[in-house]
Amino acid sequence: MDLKKIFGEEASKPLLIDFLNALLPQANKIIDLIFKNTEHLGQTEADRKAIFDIYCENENGEKFIVELQKAKQNFFKERTVYYSTFPIREQAEKGEWDYNLKAVYCVGILDFTFDDYEPEKSEVVHIIKLKNQYGKTFYNKNTQVYQQVKLKSYDNRN
Repeated sequence: MDLKKIFGEEASKPLLIDFLNALLPQANKIIDLIFKNTEHLGQTEADRKAIFDIYCENENGEKFIVELQKAKQNFFKERTVYYSTFPIREQAEKGEWDYNLKAVYCVGILDFTFDDYEPEKSEVVHIIKLKNQYGKTFYNKNTQVYQQVKLKSYDNRN
């Protein structure tokens, strides 16, 4: 399955909008998206770069990274947190700036489960936000969404 082919082209934008709207709370309804450059360079030549599968922005300036991960990767959570720093950093304005950031959503479509996570039996979508020691959301503008699916059933090569 080629995620970019299914969701990442202008002609299939309505599919991507429907997919993201199904994962996100009603309050975050997406009306339209603009596809953005998927390659992000570090701040210096020596810094690591990131290449997203799909990167887009909605009408409110909120950013969405969508990543497909078929093979298990030990540090996939860390990778998505790292990836989310790129759209956060690109919001910085030169000169006077109030630091009011737009939300960033990193969506991972996974063909595996995390070893260190104990989901409910029927849980296939995991929505992660920064919370305090009492379980209350401390910061709601950086959201990690992981959806577990069996990709092989959709892949004609397997």
